[in-house]
Amino acid sequence: MKALVIGGGIAGPATALALRKAGIDSVVFEAYDGTADDVGGVLSVAPNGLAALRIVGLDSDFGEPVRRMVMADNRGRVLGSVEGEPSRVVWRADLYRRLRDLATAQQIKVEHGKRLVDVQTREDGVVATFSDGSTESGDLLVGADGIRSTVRTIIDPAAPGPEYVGLLGFGSHAVNSGVRCDPETMYFVFGSSFLGYWAQPDGTIAWFNNLAVAEPMTAAEIAAVPSSTWMARLREAYGDDMPAKQLLAHSETVIGGLPLEIMPSVPRWHRDRMVLVGDSAHAPSASSGQGASLAAESAVQLARCLRDIRDVPTAFATYERLRRPRVEAIAARAARTNSNKRGIGPITRLLMPLVMKTVGQRAFTRDQNYRIDWDAQVSR
Repeated sequence: MKALVIGGGIAGPATALALRKAGIDSVVFEAYDGTADDVGGVLSVAPNGLAALRIVGLDSDFGEPVRRMVMADNRGRVLGSVEGEPSRVVWRADLYRRLRDLATAQQIKVEHGKRLVDVQTREDGVVATFSDGSTESGDLLVGADGIRSTVRTIIDPAAPGPEYVGLLGFGSHAVNSGVRCDPETMYFVFGSSFLGYWAQPDGTIAWFNNLAVAEPMTAAEIAAVPSSTWMARLREAYGDDMPAKQLLAHSETVIGGLPLEIMPSVPRWHRDRMVLVGDSAHAPSASSGQGASLAAESAVQLARCLRDIRDVPTAFATYERLRRPRVEAIAARAARTNSNKRGIGPITRLLMPLVMKTVGQRAFTRDQNYRIDWDAQVSR
């Protein structure tokens, strides 16, 4: 069996590696001409995602460990905390390189400059057509092509697209700010706008924020605004919020700049011999801290289903049954977090410690303790 995997970011190579473990060959097709060695900001891979990546052969020795998460208000008062097994905070480009190198070591072919434009399905396979006029045949096609998935619209022309959540994301690092951090701890501050930060091995404080902006902007539009302008706007937005004021005062420039988006429920994850994984099917927004982890899980579950259920459409239906409830529950919680990131009122601030101690810890533990048993037989 041969799979055509569309998308060479995080989900694509992870899917190809999982399929290889299941005994299925694949070719990965990436729309861009070159590699993504310098693309993207920082992301978190939760313990459940690390477990899924270990199944496909990637060790959990990348990035920096984070074991505890502390929620606070803009006066430094702790609203609650959750802790468990360590997550890993990593630059997207570093995780991408690790997955790409592992795929290369396993002789998985990756073709660049292959932008998908059409898919023809047969009873026993698919034919993909690319913008350069070339075609490729396979037994099935996997759409791992992100939140603006072409495969999603081919499966269902009426499929929804991503929705802007009213927040722009930036990041940077502060030098000699005087802000103190406990080891392996990430702090989340809900004030005038949301800000997260943690200590890096070199002593600097890395931070990321979500700035409430009503009108959506593309990444290109954000990048066209000088970094100094964004920094001035952030300092004004946070005012006397602490520790945001200290961190921003000791940071010279902002890094990145992306709109935060979330995928609404996608009605169709598969059709005929085409199927979706990762953000193309379930992008829960960065507020979940689970985007990369859920993509890795879906890659593994899809591979297990294809390994044990040889009828491809039935394998796809089983995969969706196993995945949809989990990813949509996480997306719903992320949507509620997005609302809090635009600023929390006095009642929410009063209730948050209780919510974090009960609902928050349970959801956090349930999400992160999830494990896929690769060796278990999949039933229809």
